[in-house]
Amino acid sequence: MPRCVIIGGADIGNYDVIRTYLRPDDFVVCCDSGLRHREKLGVAADLIIADFDSAENPHLSVETIVLPHEKDDTDSMAAVREMSARGFEDFLLIGVFGGRLDHTLGNVYILLWLVNHGKHVLAVDDYSEMEMVTPQSEGRVLPLFPYFSLVAVAGPVHGLTIKNAKYTLERADVSPEYQYCVSNEPLAGQIAEISLESGAMLLIRDRFA
Repeated sequence: MPRCVIIGGADIGNYDVIRTYLRPDDFVVCCDSGLRHREKLGVAADLIIADFDSAENPHLSVETIVLPHEKDDTDSMAAVREMSARGFEDFLLIGVFGGRLDHTLGNVYILLWLVNHGKHVLAVDDYSEMEMVTPQSEGRVLPLFPYFSLVAVAGPVHGLTIKNAKYTLERADVSPEYQYCVSNEPLAGQIAEISLESGAMLLIRDRFA
């Protein structure tokens, strides 16, 4: 099955960078004002899921799911649920970070939802790429990324180990109240490796120093 790419409505400044993550066989889902990114990303929507409160329905000749304005799920969460139900296992999220902080934080937890449902997910923006590290999914940072950070997003983390980095840890604990794993660096020419025994951490790989 192809990968599912979900495009949200957050601003994208560097389309050249984001395009490098796309594949010809991606199944593309546009959420509401994420429709505005299609042309600059060079993609066509295979599915539109939206309540159309931030963009007009373009009435394209593609499948469109019109959501109610008043609902529990954001458009992005509704898209993730729909595509998970259709059997997609691999997800790329674009245009989901930046702008409104409430939407950004909500979308961080979409990554966690997907991982907890056995899916693989990567999110990318102009500056970084992000994924979840759990006991079932270890993290790696290639040396092409000058910095990386880890943020405990689902309660206390136990048994965090970081190898091949400027700041290493061995079976450490991290609480949400004290996030001390921000702005680490992979060692030159080496791949930083991250694992943990319980909990979940958002791994953020920064492209720029």
